[in-house]
Amino acid sequence: MNFSLEIGLKTDLSNLPKVKNVYITLLPGEDFRQVANKAKELTNLGFNPVPHFSARSIKNLNDLKDYVKRCKDGGVKQALVIGGSAQPIGDFHSSLQLLKTGLFEGFRIGIAGHPDGSPDISDSDLEKAMSDKKPYADYIVTQWLMEPEPIIKFVSKQTIPVHVGITGPMKISSLLKFANTVGAKNSINFIKSNLGKTFDLLRPKDPNDLIEKVKSVTNNFHIYTFGGLKETSAWLMKKKYA
Repeated sequence: MNFSLEIGLKTDLSNLPKVKNVYITLLPGEDFRQVANKAKELTNLGFNPVPHFSARSIKNLNDLKDYVKRCKDGGVKQALVIGGSAQPIGDFHSSLQLLKTGLFEGFRIGIAGHPDGSPDISDSDLEKAMSDKKPYADYIVTQWLMEPEPIIKFVSKQTIPVHVGITGPMKISSLLKFANTVGAKNSINFIKSNLGKTFDLLRPKDPNDLIEKVKSVTNNFHIYTFGGLKETSAWLMKKKYA
């Protein structure tokens, strides 16, 4: 199985587990130049950096060109092109706009998938967006999920590889908080329906069961650590995934 990891600008790179692909977020208010610098650091450490190109956090075409150039100069060969969750700070409001510029030629491109839906976009609009973006993409990275059924259903419809989003080991109370933040309705319902049955709010929950249930449809998993890098690293080593 293949595992990738998502980090932020403040992540200590000395503590990263031995995974190949390390994604770097570009969050609202952050500087893309810092993301490009982080990518270069990862390249120098032997990782394959995958910076986020968040459309609504990039001001204009000149900034996009600058960002792409800095990433290429830093050894980047792969990118995740997404819309992002904030209001647009400039000319771009969708990942499709970025993809249509043609600036990502030579990159391996990932796009976002939403098996659990989105609080801001209807299911029909999500399907239309996916259809429009697929010609530019090499693979899909999904939001994080906890139930196998939406994953299996989503993967079965796709014509390009799917990297399934999972969380590292985390307390159920923390998972519920993050699920509410991103509007992951099926994951929220799954957590709530199992409280008092198999889960303890203060006991870490790892993704082992979910992986076992979906490994027949994908062997690519993307880990959202939500600040729990130490716990995720320990889990990967224990399972001999890294």
